[in-house]
Amino acid sequence: MTPQPKHIVIDARIRRSSTGRYTDRLVEHLQDIDTHNRYTILVQSDDPWRMHNPNFTTVVAPYAQFSFNPVDQLRFTRQLRQLKPDVVHFTMTQQPLPYFGNIVTTTHDLTMLRFVRRGSTPLPVYWLKMGLYKFMVRWSHDKSKKIIVPTHFVAKDVAAFQPSAADKLVVTYEASEPPLDVASLKPGAISSPFIMYVGTAFPHKNLEKLVAAFDILHAARPDLKLVLVGKKERHYEALEAEIAKHPSKDNIILTGFVPDESLKWLYSHCEAYVFTSLSEGFGLPPLEAMQHGAPVVSSNASCMPEVSGEAAHYFDPTNPADIARGVADVLDNPNLRLNLIEKGYRQVKKYSWRRMAEQTLAVYHDLLK
Repeated sequence: MTPQPKHIVIDARIRRSSTGRYTDRLVEHLQDIDTHNRYTILVQSDDPWRMHNPNFTTVVAPYAQFSFNPVDQLRFTRQLRQLKPDVVHFTMTQQPLPYFGNIVTTTHDLTMLRFVRRGSTPLPVYWLKMGLYKFMVRWSHDKSKKIIVPTHFVAKDVAAFQPSAADKLVVTYEASEPPLDVASLKPGAISSPFIMYVGTAFPHKNLEKLVAAFDILHAARPDLKLVLVGKKERHYEALEAEIAKHPSKDNIILTGFVPDESLKWLYSHCEAYVFTSLSEGFGLPPLEAMQHGAPVVSSNASCMPEVSGEAAHYFDPTNPADIARGVADVLDNPNLRLNLIEKGYRQVKKYSWRRMAEQTLAVYHDLLK
């Protein structure tokens, strides 16, 4: 006998943030692989996201993604209870503290616990917020029946941080995007050889060390450029001020936001993609660079060796001289460069968003038993 359809609620309010691609791809592929169960997808008020599976419905949850506002907490909890779900999947650790049920939580990483993003927040207020954040992470994990993480590195990290969560952890690898098939930037848009980075300028991305390493590279290769691609916000503005103090400043290009067609050109024409991050949950950018034929030179920190495997050339991200050494190895050795490109194409084929969605559906089924 076919079991009755169950009601699964997915909190997708974070989908348009920097970590939202996971939520996007999860819901996109669940619509293709699960035609039996009923889904409610919670979105923000200004999100026009449309579903292609009639069993999937979007419902507005007009509450801030990161808020300890007690009114919002209670209202969100009431909304969830009124939906009468069989399973609720929070695709970020932040969730209403008073809600208890059949909960799956995705924890992307514990980077926020280790790297300061205080900005202009007064120090006492910042430490209060961090204390609340740590409590919220532990409480959310305690309430959850299963905790999904993107790598075995994050699983070990969470288990060390909170041993009581160890037997709840499930690893579901993420994936890169399909290669872009349009390149509207004309050849020669950047006429000199260049290395590149794509992403935010958050402190844990370690871009100050990349700039320091580029000083070393530039001294031996005065025509080489460093291209930093990412939406200009306060972290990039602070980095820009730091770059102005460096001897290589005239050869560093901050592009701001770049459309996909231009990004494709940059990936396919760079001498190397350089990733200096100190902490990642999965580390998608190196895989995307591999997808487009860029040789990857990467930090050896956190999950990067697990995800990139032998398809990246590694360095110590805390040492500018070693970063420069890693990049120079690729610039000076054509065989190493070609080998990395070939291994990169093979590496990205190991990952699949559809498989991630299938594994997540298996977690739901396990709880629905």
